[in-house]
Amino acid sequence: MNATVESAPPHDLVVNLGDVVGYGASPNEVIDVSRKLGKVFVRGNHDKAAAGLMDLTDFNPIAGMAALWTRDNLSTENLQWLRELPAGPVHLDNDPLDAQFVHGSPMDEDEYLVSLRDALEPLMAYPIALTFFGHSHIQGGFLLNAKHEDVLKPTYNGNDQHEVFTVPLKKEVQYLINPGSVGQPRDGDWRASYALFDSEKYEVEFHRVPYDIRSAQDRILAANLPPRLAARLAAGR
Repeated sequence: MNATVESAPPHDLVVNLGDVVGYGASPNEVIDVSRKLGKVFVRGNHDKAAAGLMDLTDFNPIAGMAALWTRDNLSTENLQWLRELPAGPVHLDNDPLDAQFVHGSPMDEDEYLVSLRDALEPLMAYPIALTFFGHSHIQGGFLLNAKHEDVLKPTYNGNDQHEVFTVPLKKEVQYLINPGSVGQPRDGDWRASYALFDSEKYEVEFHRVPYDIRSAQDRILAANLPPRLAARLAAGR
């Protein structure tokens, strides 16, 4: 997370799309940094699980164990903060951009939008220009207008440096945009991912940032969390 913060260009607002905690071994530290960065949050399913707000039967055993470990290791203040996170969609006050923020989908906060087929129903049901979502841990998104539908997929040259992929947006097109995951990318790229939306240029920059994976893995193993959580970081899966 620190590598992401240090690499970020100048910005006016930080929006967190959920799953602040869930797999890593530093949940209190991550919450503390997240709270300092910004005030706009949407809860994720792992936030709900760690806060005791949802049944763990839908989680795989490793995710369930991590949620219970997180719950046991959170400070009282941070546990309460997680419990008070809002469900999406969240809208900014006096927003001229026609944007909304969700974790999974504007139709269901726990729904996965992985394919274009998944995305078409919420795009058609919610005629909003910009929807920023998370949950899938896959950087990119989807677009729709009267004549066209497509997938947004950033492409990069390597995997060992900070890279940026810029996508100009069009006002007549609806977008579902996923900035990816700072802590658990699932698109085969191990680097932390985030996005910067420029309201003046009306474009989105997708970022990938290398970070000290070994340190994160060592903390997971030292906490006696499932080793799989450490191993998967190197694969971005």
